[in-house]
Amino acid sequence: MNFIIMLLTMLAAILGANFYVFFRLWHLIPLFTGSRIVLVCIAVFLCSSPLMAMGLGNRFPVSVTSLLYQVGTSWLIILLYLVIIFFVLDIIRLTGVLPLKPFMFNSWSGFGILTLLLVALLTTGNYNYHHKKRVALAIKTEKKISSERSLKIVALSDLHLGYGIDTKEFRKWVHLINKENPDVVLIAGDAVDNSVRPLRERGFTDVFGEIKTKYGIYMVPGNHEYISNIDQSIDFLTRAGVTLLRDSVALINDSFYIIGRDDRSNFKRKTIAEMTASLDESKPTILIDHQPYHLDEVAKYPVDLYLAGHTHNGQTWPVSLITKVMYEISYGYLKKGNTHFYVTSGIGIWGGKFRMGSRSEYVVITIQ
Repeated sequence: MNFIIMLLTMLAAILGANFYVFFRLWHLIPLFTGSRIVLVCIAVFLCSSPLMAMGLGNRFPVSVTSLLYQVGTSWLIILLYLVIIFFVLDIIRLTGVLPLKPFMFNSWSGFGILTLLLVALLTTGNYNYHHKKRVALAIKTEKKISSERSLKIVALSDLHLGYGIDTKEFRKWVHLINKENPDVVLIAGDAVDNSVRPLRERGFTDVFGEIKTKYGIYMVPGNHEYISNIDQSIDFLTRAGVTLLRDSVALINDSFYIIGRDDRSNFKRKTIAEMTASLDESKPTILIDHQPYHLDEVAKYPVDLYLAGHTHNGQTWPVSLITKVMYEISYGYLKKGNTHFYVTSGIGIWGGKFRMGSRSEYVVITIQ
């Protein structure tokens, strides 16, 4: 019931924002009868495309759904900034601080300035998304990693592969991973976006097979693996050669542990105490958990490295301000006790490919 109320509230907010923005555009652009019809058609398409992509997407051809998804989710981000811009302009106009009325009603110059501002903003956001940041993190431990002097990890999160991100883009990420020559690749959830179907039909399993590691690829489920049907997600990831850890532990080369915690979507998931109870504390232990909650609890147990994602570091400003309030650490490095924590902003993205105030990244971790 709470979920339905939250969903209806969110839909009402999106529809209200669309009405406000198109009401403002209606008065901003000098229009005649034909162009008004065009504006209404554009409004209907932009408002409905994200709903059709996410609600009915699996009924359309993959190429059609991909178009609806990319247009619709990009519009949601553009909508956010248009609401902010128009709201600020309305406040300035109504308070009379600046004479903005000539630029807000029947004004091609006002529309041109608004367009240039949006283009500059979105170009910057798209650049921040596509130019992946390489984060290097060195961790020292007194624990011995077998006969090896160090362990090299490439950590990823929030790939969101599917209708928005195709195999061509994913293959570029694989190239970045392979350049590092990692011992192991760890994925902190949300490899799948909102459906497994495009991953199956577009041959993503083959691209996963191109990742070269010494010990393999280990992953925990994220909330999007549940959104896209957890059983189908498990089947796809298994076929792709990914070892999915759901409240389970892998002992690698008799040298170090990888604990994979199931996502909070599973209300019956194990506690950290249960998963660490039988471990040899002389061996390094890495815990992967999609959503970074209750870090104090993690620090009580023999966990040397904790990896999480989910937050996207807000993805776009001002959402980043909200994630900073929601989580003890919404992005970056933190040390508590003997545990090193890292929450990554993710290499992929949900929806439109724009990052304002954040960067897409992959993390190269060396444990010495």
